[in-house]
Amino acid sequence: MFEMGRGKARIAVQMNESPHINLGDFAARFGTLAAAVAIFLVFTLITPRFVSAVNVSNVLVQISVLTIISSGLTISVASGEFDLSVGQVAGLSGVLVAGLLVWSKASIATAILLPILAGLVIGVVNGLLVTWLRIPSLIATLAMGPIALGLNYGYDGGDSIYASFPQGFYWIATGRLFGVVPVPVMIALVAVALFYVLLNRTRLGRALVATGANIQAARLSGIRVNHCRRVALALSALGAAMGGVILTARLGTGQPGAGDPYLMDSLTAVFLGMTVFHPGRATIQGTLIGVVIIGMLDNGLNLLGAPFYIQNDVRGIVMIAAVSLAVLQGEIRFF
Repeated sequence: MFEMGRGKARIAVQMNESPHINLGDFAARFGTLAAAVAIFLVFTLITPRFVSAVNVSNVLVQISVLTIISSGLTISVASGEFDLSVGQVAGLSGVLVAGLLVWSKASIATAILLPILAGLVIGVVNGLLVTWLRIPSLIATLAMGPIALGLNYGYDGGDSIYASFPQGFYWIATGRLFGVVPVPVMIALVAVALFYVLLNRTRLGRALVATGANIQAARLSGIRVNHCRRVALALSALGAAMGGVILTARLGTGQPGAGDPYLMDSLTAVFLGMTVFHPGRATIQGTLIGVVIIGMLDNGLNLLGAPFYIQNDVRGIVMIAAVSLAVLQGEIRFF
């Protein structure tokens, strides 16, 4: 388990004296944002292709799936719960949509909706395990991941589904609105907007944040904390399932393990986001900064021809740095 607290900026104002700026608080709040700008500038100077219109568009498309999955995970973390099953849920929904299109000849709408609903069901089960059986979310979702993977292998026999999908399905990954805006980017932006409004502009969102900040205080104030935790885990799985569907459209195949790497990346994005704007608090806008940082690092290293294992090392280092910064600032405590 972990605790989150909001960073408090102290502003001392005295007569005939200018306000004192706490450099430590400033660095904690905007250090990650400054790092994102630095990464952008470094890759821009090293390889001019990094800022080309084509490459920027490619980066936005590449991070679209991660954006959706990370946004859903942000809701879970904001409520004080971890969801370690998002990668397997994304993989399951991706294989389900492929199987429904190829084997069952389902309509595109049905093939997309059913896997998303399946992901939502897994999220609901996660929530029930946490609130009814009082299993810590780390354990419940860690166990649910292999279960989702087992269902995945049971459905497709452990093999990837290689076949031609209907052209309308590919559109959600390769299409462009008005011939300019990539469809997956637009879907990701809509998902981000919806999750942002939910977390910041609704009564439920305020209850979720209050539950994550101090569950006992939230309970005493009349908030249905268990309901909030169930909703948060359900929305986390929902985001993972949506990302998995788009991932299959991008890959052109249904692969059982395609979603696995997104657990590490989404956790990294969320933790990076917790070091910016509102240190110690999971926010959609913060997570979006984290996703952009990961996208820039991956793309920049690819342009430089760095081996894939270097990218994995960089992800791990970035996650350690993000969590360390929050822990050293006293904004996150693990116990």
